[in-house]
Amino acid sequence: MIDLETRPLVLDGGLGTLLERRGNDVSSSLWSARVLRDDPGEVRAAHEQFAAAGADVLITASYQVGFGGSIPDAEVETLLRRSVLLAREVRGPLVAASVGPVGALRADGSEYTGEYGLDVAQLRGLHRRRLAVLAEAGADLLAVETIPSPLEVEALALELTALGMPAFVSLSADSTGFTAAGALAEALRTAASVPEVIAVGVNCCTPARVLPALAEAPAVPLVAYPNTGERWDAEARTWHGAPAPLAETAPSWVAAGARLVGGCCRSTPADIAAIAAALHS
Repeated sequence: MIDLETRPLVLDGGLGTLLERRGNDVSSSLWSARVLRDDPGEVRAAHEQFAAAGADVLITASYQVGFGGSIPDAEVETLLRRSVLLAREVRGPLVAASVGPVGALRADGSEYTGEYGLDVAQLRGLHRRRLAVLAEAGADLLAVETIPSPLEVEALALELTALGMPAFVSLSADSTGFTAAGALAEALRTAASVPEVIAVGVNCCTPARVLPALAEAPAVPLVAYPNTGERWDAEARTWHGAPAPLAETAPSWVAAGARLVGGCCRSTPADIAAIAAALHS
C-alpha cells in the first residue's frame, strides 16, 4: 500500500551520480543502464546506500532501458525485470520502476526538449511494451519521470489509463517543451486526470524551479525531486556550477503539497539523509 497521507515519503537520489562515485563508468549513452547490464551488484549496492540514508522509495535503474533504443530489444525485457528485482532485494523501501522519456533512449539531448518528430500514436507505441513489462515485474508503482513535453505526457496518460498500475508522473520543468504559457500546468492536469496516477510534479530541474512549478499543479498529491542546481551540458556530457543544499528548501515543497520528495541528478545519499532529517523533524 502506498500511503501519501500519513507523512511525505522520501525518494532516493541520483542513481547514476552514485554509481559514478562508486567507481563505475557511466559515460556511455547507456549511462546507469550499462552498470545494470554489466555489474548488477553495483546497482544493488547503490540502492542499499540510498535506503540506509533514509529513502522510503527506490527508483529502479531502468530510465534508459526501453525497446527501440541503444540496447538490443532481445536484452531489454531481461534488464527491465532485473532492475525491479535488484531494488526489491533491498528490504524496506517501496520500489518505483523508472520510465524515462523517449529522448533518454536516444541519448541525443532530446529528453530536454521533447522534440522527437513523433505524434501521440507513435509515442504510445514506443512506451507501451516497456510499461507492460515493468507493470508485471513486481514494482509497487511506476515512476514516469523527466517527461519533457505535453505531447509525451498525453501519450503516457493514455497508456497508463489502460494499464491499471499506480504511478506518479514527473515532468522536466526546465525543458524547452514547457516554455509556452500554461503548457506545464496543462500537462500536469493531463497527468493528474488519470485514475492510476497517484501524484504529479517535477524533477530534473533547478531547485528554484520547484515551487513555481508546483504552484501550477492541480490540487492532488505532488512530487518534487530536482537536481542539485548544476547545469548539464548534453554535448560535452559534463556538469557546470555549484550544488545547492536540497534539504534547506525541501520543507517548503512539502508545504506546497509535495508528498514524494527527493533528489535527481547529482544528489547523493548525504542529500537524501539531510532531506529525510528535515522532513521527519
